[in-house]
Amino acid sequence: MNEAPETQVAPRKKPPFLLILITLLFVLVPFLFWRGTWFGRPLSEDETGRYLVDTEHPRKTQHALVQIAQRIEAGDPSVKRWYPQVQTLAKSQHVEIRSTAAWVMGQDNQAAEFHAALLEQLNDPEPLVRQNAALALVRFGDATGRAEIRRMLQPFAVGAPAAGTLAPRLRPDDPVNPGSLLGRIRQGDEQGTEVRSPLPGRVQQWLKREGEQVETGDAVVLLAPDEAQVWEALRALYLIGKADDLEDVELYARGAEGMPERIQEQARFTAEAIRQRTAK
Repeated sequence: MNEAPETQVAPRKKPPFLLILITLLFVLVPFLFWRGTWFGRPLSEDETGRYLVDTEHPRKTQHALVQIAQRIEAGDPSVKRWYPQVQTLAKSQHVEIRSTAAWVMGQDNQAAEFHAALLEQLNDPEPLVRQNAALALVRFGDATGRAEIRRMLQPFAVGAPAAGTLAPRLRPDDPVNPGSLLGRIRQGDEQGTEVRSPLPGRVQQWLKREGEQVETGDAVVLLAPDEAQVWEALRALYLIGKADDLEDVELYARGAEGMPERIQEQARFTAEAIRQRTAK
């Protein structure tokens, strides 16, 4: 009998190395990014110490600060070893670190050194830092930052960082975050000086027209506060508000444009608490 010829099996091709590398990168890079930016990843004591002094990577410093806040809330007494570094970071050159440090210091309202540092932060040039410091002071039973908290309910006027002609980039009702590019101040044919938002919120109104000449410090645009900012301010004024805060609080109690129902409800609670407190 004739034997059937053997079936030839084509050799399986190995995936090219470049394809494997690209596939790994698609998986690995997002993971490393997530791992490096997620503040929930627990840090060792060694990592905490290194991150607190890593001035080249502010997010790492913020990560360490968030972990310190969580340990304070959990009642971990060993976290006090990092208090001097937190105080130092309250004077960091980075706005986001100073504002985070203010929030952290508000977690331990028994720390006299934090109380003193927060009072200093009320004079910070950046409104975001002043706001966090004022809110943190409320946890110490200190109403020194009440005027700053009240301003959190009001539109914020952004000043021109230089002289020149105004070139707006965003339009009214556009949302903004800290650092958002609002527009530019142009000088001649140059690209100009950037006008950036110091706070979250939305563009409420341009105070100067496009192409109009402005001087350094002139108010050029009003920013309406964002929901979280208003919420925290109303909760703070529930505790420390006075009669002259009622005008701003009641604006939200009547229902402010773009604000959800929970803001209106909290504003009513806050207004009632202020009335009861001032009636005594």
